[in-house]
Amino acid sequence: MSSAGKHVKEVRKRRGLTQHGLAEASGVSLSIIRKLEQGERETARLETLRKLAVALRVPTMRLSDGPRPEGPREGTGERWEAVRAALEQPPLRLESDDDLPTVEGVRTSLAVEALPLYAAHRFSALAEVLAPMLRDAEALGDSGRRVRVRLLQLAGGAMVHTRQFGAAETALRRALDDAGDRMEGAATVNTMCWLLLRKGELDTAYDLAVKWADDIEPRVSRATPTELSAWGSMLLRVSAAAIRNSQTGQADDALRLARSAAVLLGREHAPESEILRAFGPTTVKLKAAENASVADRPDAVLRLAESISPRSLKAATSSNRNRYLLDVAHAHARTRQYSEAFGKLEQIREDSPEWLPNQRYARDILAKILKGRRTLTADMRTMADVVGLPL
Repeated sequence: MSSAGKHVKEVRKRRGLTQHGLAEASGVSLSIIRKLEQGERETARLETLRKLAVALRVPTMRLSDGPRPEGPREGTGERWEAVRAALEQPPLRLESDDDLPTVEGVRTSLAVEALPLYAAHRFSALAEVLAPMLRDAEALGDSGRRVRVRLLQLAGGAMVHTRQFGAAETALRRALDDAGDRMEGAATVNTMCWLLLRKGELDTAYDLAVKWADDIEPRVSRATPTELSAWGSMLLRVSAAAIRNSQTGQADDALRLARSAAVLLGREHAPESEILRAFGPTTVKLKAAENASVADRPDAVLRLAESISPRSLKAATSSNRNRYLLDVAHAHARTRQYSEAFGKLEQIREDSPEWLPNQRYARDILAKILKGRRTLTADMRTMADVVGLPL
């Protein structure tokens, strides 16, 4: 028996449930529960474990045998090889007659080349320009600390997007080591928490986010927009980790505090220390929809969607906007509105064609759509190839 199956069986027996009873209470098929407990399956999807955990009234990680994150797509490693080398190898030794980089030159390259590519999720193009920027920033020494931190944050975020988790951790730990103040540190830790969430390390993500949220909590009466944004963003990480770990009360509390910070801001705000994300009322709504989706409440997701206008959605970052559209697509699929669900996937594909294939969530949604259809359109078959849905 796998450790996951062992945990499920132990807790189920303690709760006085049969396998049939657990299947009815959780919505997980009896077949999956039997295979887990009999050792025919080593583990289950995090979504499945969460449903079992809710029914058994324990944290999700109580049932887990350890996270098993999905690795990068085929070809990603080769495409990003130079960037990983720039992160992991010692800096080049420049001679006096070399064309030496300048802080202003690297800062301009970051703003004009790298950031727009990251925001548009053009990961292939970003991989080509990022390695030399990292090398140049390293060669600047102490004078390039601030711009180097920004580049390392961006590299870490790109590596998380493309599921290169080891390289992401390297970049983010280097950025944290170089951070000059709490706000720079918080921006980096926020991405670290996202990395941990994608790896399925829910307890670690929760503890780290709580620690930093407590450390940077401002005095509200005189908090700056940057402080409110950093604190609110960290609270959203607390909430995301808690809801995935079946800790609904903690998730709701953190989301409520984040909403208070957003109300004080009054708009979406992206401070200088935070180049990868913004925070404000719209972002909190999108994350509330994400929590509702994780909790398998499609009705709540669709109600929230009615309160989010296309105009306000444009103010959110592309990553948050795309994730929200996936949550809406999932809610439509769960309520058998398959055309509406597929329309959201097509919208994401049109806006972010390199982002969508990196989302296992998109594959799960498309699988639900295809299961509910008697015949598939040509566009649906194409989408299945785009997101890598197994045959």
